[in-house]
Amino acid sequence: MKKTILIAMATLTLLAGATAVSSQTRIRFARGARHATVTGTLTSYKQERVYLIHVAAGQKMTVEDVGNHAVSIYIEGPRGSDYVQDLAADCHGHTDIDSTSAGDYKITVQECQKVDRWRGTFKFKVTVR
Repeated sequence: MKKTILIAMATLTLLAGATAVSSQTRIRFARGARHATVTGTLTSYKQERVYLIHVAAGQKMTVEDVGNHAVSIYIEGPRGSDYVQDLAADCHGHTDIDSTSAGDYKITVQECQKVDRWRGTFKFKVTVR
């Protein structure tokens, strides 16, 4: 019985990990473009959407909420970078990174928990120069 439970738990752990990886969406720019507008939906107050964007070292990146609903946008730098997002007291709907490290930045979007709950579509813009 213990062996069956351990196998079931291991299987669930592997499936949960696979789901987490597959739920990330890669942001790609159109050829020659410097920005992309990303649209998504949130159906619950604590739901998150996760995006990845690959940038070169030394670029300037701006991420900003441009939709009709307040979202919090959290950014994590690539593995090994020293980037730490400056989290102000607001909803974190705008972030400027003056000099990026090379690699994938992880952008997590969720409803701003400092305003009334909502469900629906969000929109944010990523600019890289």
